[in-house]
Amino acid sequence: MIPPVFVCDRAQLGSDQITLTGAEGKHASTVRRMSPGERVDVTDGAGLVAECVVTAARPGELDLAVVERRHEPEPACRVVVVQAILKGDRGELAVELMTEVGVDVIVPWAAQRCVASWRPDRQDRALARWRASAREAAKQSRRPRFSEVVAAAKTADVVDRVARASLACVLDHGAQEALGSAALPDAGDIVLVVGPEGGISPAERAELAAAGAVPVRLGPSVLRASSAGAIAAALVLSRCGRWA
Repeated sequence: MIPPVFVCDRAQLGSDQITLTGAEGKHASTVRRMSPGERVDVTDGAGLVAECVVTAARPGELDLAVVERRHEPEPACRVVVVQAILKGDRGELAVELMTEVGVDVIVPWAAQRCVASWRPDRQDRALARWRASAREAAKQSRRPRFSEVVAAAKTADVVDRVARASLACVLDHGAQEALGSAALPDAGDIVLVVGPEGGISPAERAELAAAGAVPVRLGPSVLRASSAGAIAAALVLSRCGRWA
């Protein structure tokens, strides 16, 4: 059986004995019903993984003995997806898919044509939902490095990120160049911009182009905004050698 993945802070991972408590301990002992002798992996979500064996289980807590540690270095090329905010739970779906694929950074974008918006009094709650989706998807897909979901960005913030990237692409079904044939850098951020269902406005498109973003298409079909980022990231990750 593939060992389940749980999360704790880096300080705990440095010890030879780890006790999972709180939400992770409850999930391990009560939901997963882990028992002594079973294998689990514990990560800090920043590349460090401890391979462990369960030594004791109590309601809400799990004691672990560390057998081995390993560390996954940061990738030379980070894949950053700027994801327009979507209505309903489609935003969380997009985050889940992108995390499973291997996106490094997810940037919620308040684009002009977004149907949904994060009101100031609800923004923290909405961001917490995206981050929770990323965390759970990373655990499920056994990622030692979790996707970082940053604070919601305005167009000016996205333009600045594009200007600093090694490569920036705007997904556009009508573009002449295919993402699969775009020249990729050896290092730095590769930024992929995914607009809302209504598309990126002409003003936004002009600002992104002026900052160096290149329009690219994915293929013959038009994808939903909730799945386009994951598909685009998979194409890039496979060409970077991170997907064999």
